[in-house]
Amino acid sequence: MPVVLPLHVERLIDLALEEDLFLGDVTSDATLDPAMEGEGRFLAKDELVLAGADVAVRVFDRLGASCRFEGQDGFAFGRGSFIGTARGPVRALLAAERTALNFLQRLSGVATLTRRCADALAAGGGKARLLDTRKTTPGWRRLEKDAVRAGGGANHRFALGDGVLIKDNHVAACGGVGQAVQRARARASALLKIEVEVSDLAGLAEALSAGADIVLLDNMDEASMAEAVRRASGRVLLEASGNMTLERLPRVAATGVDFVSMGALTHSAKAVDISFEITG
Repeated sequence: MPVVLPLHVERLIDLALEEDLFLGDVTSDATLDPAMEGEGRFLAKDELVLAGADVAVRVFDRLGASCRFEGQDGFAFGRGSFIGTARGPVRALLAAERTALNFLQRLSGVATLTRRCADALAAGGGKARLLDTRKTTPGWRRLEKDAVRAGGGANHRFALGDGVLIKDNHVAACGGVGQAVQRARARASALLKIEVEVSDLAGLAEALSAGADIVLLDNMDEASMAEAVRRASGRVLLEASGNMTLERLPRVAATGVDFVSMGALTHSAKAVDISFEITG
């Protein structure tokens, strides 16, 4: 049964196949018999966490071949593992190869980095959960946020409309943290949480007084984060963000914050190395 994906993901596949095949595949047409059938296998050349498997399966399906993977998104594979197989006309296998790998390598890279960061955060103890951001590849947000979840992270806002997040520019335009939170509290839906970004402990005090639900601690050092946790005393949720690295995460977790958000999960994840080899 064909994999069914959300419409916007199908459109992404349309675009990806169109940019690769708008003039056809002249090499395969010149060298391969149309009736030739074959099989290819995906090889993990890095340790990785799989993501994007359904998208890769759909790419092969679109071109008349079948594809299956040895695990679902979120499954960890060791270096040197065969992680999936595709079968069908060899022309179709080779036409689908690069597009499928582009999705698979990019999204597995996001999942793999997320898993490393989630493990580092857990090593610091505490209760902090790892969040992504909206710093995603245009058009790929749903896929990249799915990959974050596959890697053990959680999703922050999907779009501007699913939560109030008062950033530094909102604060500047409103004249202060307190004023911005008060306006949001008066005007936004009562069903939406109100989060505000602050850069120091004075801003935290304003946010607490104004009734924020969540406070984003932007670019604070660990000592300031720990003091913010002490002063908040459970009255609000605290999110740490800015200049987060793999090495720093255990120390940030130990401060007691509730969340750590990292744009790097999506904007700086390195694509993992996966090859596709015709085997017969």
